[in-house]
Amino acid sequence: MYPFWSFLTALVLAQLMKPFIAKMQGDKFSWKIALASGGFPSSHSSSVSALCFSVGILEHFDSTIFAVTLALAVIVCYDAMNVRYYAGRNIYITRQLIHDLQEKDVIDMDDPVYEEKVKEVLGHKRSEVFGGCILGVLIAILLYYMQ
Repeated sequence: MYPFWSFLTALVLAQLMKPFIAKMQGDKFSWKIALASGGFPSSHSSSVSALCFSVGILEHFDSTIFAVTLALAVIVCYDAMNVRYYAGRNIYITRQLIHDLQEKDVIDMDDPVYEEKVKEVLGHKRSEVFGGCILGVLIAILLYYMQ
């Protein structure tokens, strides 16, 4: 169960770190940040990195199961850094466009779809994913030696 506990510990720790890191970066401290996606470090990348590295330690880095978890980790990190990040950017741009159209009274904005709350921050910057990967590897190593 060590790989699972590495995964879970890295996930929870990354999420719990986010409000403190946001505060250090000048944002207001809020526990709500711990429940949100986005931010530093990426809990997606930390959790899959911890899983992948702990499987590598247990089953050896040349095993088939390590290759499977490595592929999973690459896909998750790519998704967090690219697909989800740009989805968040698209939401930001769309909101700005709606705001600009509302200000200019170009079209009727009475449809409730324009008022729907959609989260802007979905994905991560490269540094947030990289930081999550480092955290995940460190957690996997630490928990291995604590066994």
